Amino acid sequence: MKAGPLAGTRVVELAHVMAGPTCGRMLADMGADVVKVEPPVSGDPTRAFAPPAMGGTAAAFIMMNRNKRGIVIDLKTEPGREVARRMLARCDVVIENFREGVMEGLGLGYESLREANAGLVYCQITGFGKTGPLASQRGFDLIAQGMTGLLSVTGEGPGRPPVKCGPPLTDITAGILGAMGVVAALLARERTGVGQRVDTSLYEAGITQTFWQSAVALATGQSPDPLGSAHPLAAPYEALPTADGWITVGGWNQVNWLRLVNVLGLEELAEDPRFMTNAARMANLDDLRAVLSRRLQTASSATWLELLEEANVPAGPVSTIIDMLTHPQTAARDMVVRVPQGDGEAQALGMPVKFSEPVTPVERSAPRMGEHTEEVLAEYGFNASEIAKLRRLGAAGG
Repeated sequence: MKAGPLAGTRVVELAHVMAGPTCGRMLADMGADVVKVEPPVSGDPTRAFAPPAMGGTAAAFIMMNRNKRGIVIDLKTEPGREVARRMLARCDVVIENFREGVMEGLGLGYESLREANAGLVYCQITGFGKTGPLASQRGFDLIAQGMTGLLSVTGEGPGRPPVKCGPPLTDITAGILGAMGVVAALLARERTGVGQRVDTSLYEAGITQTFWQSAVALATGQSPDPLGSAHPLAAPYEALPTADGWITVGGWNQVNWLRLVNVLGLEELAEDPRFMTNAARMANLDDLRAVLSRRLQTASSATWLELLEEANVPAGPVSTIIDMLTHPQTAARDMVVRVPQGDGEAQALGMPVKFSEPVTPVERSAPRMGEHTEEVLAEYGFNASEIAKLRRLGAAGG
């Protein structure tokens, strides 16, 4: 038994690329035994997302799949599907992110699986959810960001090209939502003894990220425009230029606004009718940005950040990814961890939720193709002759 709130929970991950594996990674980091099932030959497509690679394995695959065990099963064969059915009859959770209907076509849909395992929590992450006119469409982060309005509010301003959020926001969010749903369903099962389906999507993940913009649209009937780094409801709250770069400044509430103008030596702005309230500042955002930018460009980012910190005004640097990964706060929160990989070690991101009780350390490398096939199948009740037969039939590998 491994430490962690999900210790003893058996998870089978029938998922690929990002949304489903994100869900599995979150559960694995909380102590669940996550078994990743990959198809033969090519495996998860992220194995081919190289360069870069670490220890001979694509860095992208390591990031999504450390702390899991890996097996190879060919679900296109009947013997492979029978392996999956036997495993899913004994596990607690299954994660899949195939297009709607694929699992049913394989005979592995929720309705059939729960007949053999009433306590099964079945996490289904798709492009658009199980219901509705788009249920059968495939899901991709770029498409979901476009369809949920994220591209329309990300960018420099009206009339400029739409801009995608750099990270695959809907994939990652859908995986986190899936993990949240799984944990809730497991808690409900403790009370009732009955499992259930957890159904979320990239589409709903994108919508969830539009809280502020949807608040504006629902209240006014108008879609908000992109504002660069600015906030749709508060000002100043954005990245602004300095003499040698950019900093972020959060001076929107009245207390911080007055502190900000004092630090900048622009006390007269406190009495300027264009900027006296948050509503006035939002109405005159271009003028506000111009005034603040002119003043901030008279000194370096480091100078301003020191002064703003002393005055207790929220502010920070615009870091690169390397800046973030090497920051002392990142180290203090164990957000970069070392995992064994190949003949050495690789680095990956740590668990973003901390618990006061012991939690499973990141102790497993991302699995080699089929690394744990025999080990896992034996645990799920397959004897040596059965495993050998599956290998001969091409239904299992590794």
